[in-house]
Amino acid sequence: MTATRPVWLVLPTYDEAANLEAIVAAARDQLPAERRVLIVDDNSPDGTGEIADRLAAQDEDIAVLHRDRKQGLGPAYVAGFHAALAGGAGLIAQMDADFSHDPGDLPRLLAATERADLVLGSRYVVGGGVADWGPTRRLISRGGSAYARTMLGVGIRDLTGGFKVFRREVVERIGLEAIPSLGYAFQVETTYRAIRAGFRVIEVPIVFRDRRVGESKMNGSIVAEAAFRIPMMRLARRP
Repeated sequence: MTATRPVWLVLPTYDEAANLEAIVAAARDQLPAERRVLIVDDNSPDGTGEIADRLAAQDEDIAVLHRDRKQGLGPAYVAGFHAALAGGAGLIAQMDADFSHDPGDLPRLLAATERADLVLGSRYVVGGGVADWGPTRRLISRGGSAYARTMLGVGIRDLTGGFKVFRREVVERIGLEAIPSLGYAFQVETTYRAIRAGFRVIEVPIVFRDRRVGESKMNGSIVAEAAFRIPMMRLARRP
C-alpha cells in the first residue's frame, strides 16, 4: 500500500526556524517515492515561513501553506489535511517539526497502514517510551492519556500523541470542519472520531524525545481545553 498510495506528510510550524530545514530533510528521506512534505506555517515571526519557501523552491517534493496568523494546532492540521486531500494523497502522515518524533519511525508507521486505517505512534504501549522528561511532565502526560481513555471508553493507550498516519478514507469521513479543538485535544478527537466511524486504529511503539531547540507550545489553556473538550466528544453525534 505504501508503494501505491501517495504519501503526504503535514508539518505544522510556528517559530521552528532552528529545526525546519533539518526535520524536512530527515523526514523526506524516510518517505516513499510518491511523496509530498507540506509545511503549514502560522505566520511565524522568526522566519520559519521564509525558510519553508526556500526549501519548496529547491525541491518539488516540498510545499508550503501560509496562514495569516497563529490559530492553533487543530486548525493548522485541518488546513493541511484539506490540501493533502486536494493534492491526491492516499496516506496522510502528521508529526511534530521539532524532532520530538523521530523521522526514522515513519517507515514503520506507514507500513502498518497495510493492516489498519489509522496508525498511532504510541509512547505507552510495550516498546514505546519517553526520553528527556522529568517525573512531573511524565505524570501529566500519562494522566492526560488515562483521563481521555477513561472518559471516552476506548482502549487506545496514547490518545494524546501527535505522530500518526491516516488512510485517506479516514480523513474524508471524520468531519474535519466540525472539529472545534484548537490545541492537543485535536489529537484525541481525530482518533476518537475514527474509532466511532468504525475504522481500525492500531498503535505502533515509538520513543518520544523532548524538542532539540526552542520552546514547547504546551500551556495551561491547551490543557484546560482538552479537559473540557474530551467529555464533550462522547456526547457529540457520530461523524
